[in-house]
Amino acid sequence: MDKIIEILENQGPLTGKELLEKTRMDEFTAWKICNSSERIITKTIGTRYLRLDRLVAGYARLSPSMIREFYGYTVIGIEKNMPDILRKAENLRQEIIRISKNKFELAKGVITKIVESQAASNNIKAGACFIIAGDVAYEMSHLEPRPEMSTGELVKGSDLDIVVVTQGLPDNIINALDISIYEHKYFLLKNPSYNEEIDYIVKDISKVKEQLKFDSFESMVASKILYEGKFLYGSFDIFKQIKKMLADEGIPEKIRILEEKALLNRNNAMAHLLKYEGKLTDEESMKLFYTKEEKEEFF
Repeated sequence: MDKIIEILENQGPLTGKELLEKTRMDEFTAWKICNSSERIITKTIGTRYLRLDRLVAGYARLSPSMIREFYGYTVIGIEKNMPDILRKAENLRQEIIRISKNKFELAKGVITKIVESQAASNNIKAGACFIIAGDVAYEMSHLEPRPEMSTGELVKGSDLDIVVVTQGLPDNIINALDISIYEHKYFLLKNPSYNEEIDYIVKDISKVKEQLKFDSFESMVASKILYEGKFLYGSFDIFKQIKKMLADEGIPEKIRILEEKALLNRNNAMAHLLKYEGKLTDEESMKLFYTKEEKEEFF
């Protein structure tokens, strides 16, 4: 603890990432000290939101995970530097919002280009709705390099989670659109000017209706993504229709209940980990602190 206090006194407030770089401590030890010492102040910014995880009882957990929150969304300091802590936290918040907006605009630009290139572009604009979810929707995007699962290629932080919901489009138009999105996904992934990942799915609104039954893990994930999603491109009428379907099926209330469970799980996990002695090697405790898989599948 004294080492952390000394660094904070000499250098002022730091993010979790900066503190870890300067102390060279393991992540859990630094997190535990900063969250248990009365002499250290932590200021966390951004939004905690629901993730669904098969490995968690009841599926509900919060994102970012505790280590991701500490690493990229928390400012650490001491009481005498409180104004600087608040200033640095606000600057961090604005930077994350800026990153999220840039990723939103990139996604919109890519989708616009894809649709405009299609022979049936007008049909797609009227019969498809493009929705963006995940970190971008919550203005929680980051640029920390991470490996893309299928290729191992490093990508720039948060991916672009896009759901395409179609209504009344023939299969040939949908297939052509799907192929074009996939080609652009590969281009963004491999091009060093981007190194961005698009994670997407194309589905008909009839499938959305079926998934809103909320009766399986897959349907819960699909419903949650549509609930959190923001309009990106295409038919806003379809977007409004989806949001009405969500409301009619009581999805917002079901999500609220899961969010409460996720918050309870987080609080219980924190209480357990703050009492934990020694290095964090136990698999169950590690799962509480750090989830290797920060993204979720699309259904």
